[in-house]
Amino acid sequence: MGKVLEELEEQFTKYEVARILGARALQIAMDAPLLLKVPEEELEEINHNPLDIAEKELLAEVLPITVNRPLPKKREEKIKKMTKKEIEEIKKKEEEAEEKKEESAEKEIEAKTGEEAPKDAIDVKEDEKLEKEEEAEEKKVEAEAEIMELAKPEDEASEEETTKPEAELQ
Repeated sequence: MGKVLEELEEQFTKYEVARILGARALQIAMDAPLLLKVPEEELEEINHNPLDIAEKELLAEVLPITVNRPLPKKREEKIKKMTKKEIEEIKKKEEEAEEKKEESAEKEIEAKTGEEAPKDAIDVKEDEKLEKEEEAEEKKVEAEAEIMELAKPEDEASEEETTKPEAELQ
């Protein structure tokens, strides 16, 4: 593995190399066809070890595996530093809003029942609202969800066309 890392450290990180070799070795272990013609004597010499075969394929640069590196997005908005006074004002406003919600919930219960609402009843009502919101959100996610599809050779070919040729990487 150390030999492979030294030769490929300009193209890939050690984690990318490990991921590529692991993925390809798993494919080979599950009887995937070899992409490199390796003599039978050499295969017996390495005891048909999938990791060693994957290493040879990686060095020969015949693997159809691509590496996507997500890069951080530049943020143009500036974060305003807030003073302690501004933070305290925001906290007070939030607390006042919560108190108003509790009072309105108490009034609603009192109006319906005609008697003073116990604290537990208010909490139950808020819990019911939260549950309804969560259910609505789950339904929305289910409606928008897509089922993952298996990769097809055509998909892989289109990705290869969009990536840079190997000569540009070096």
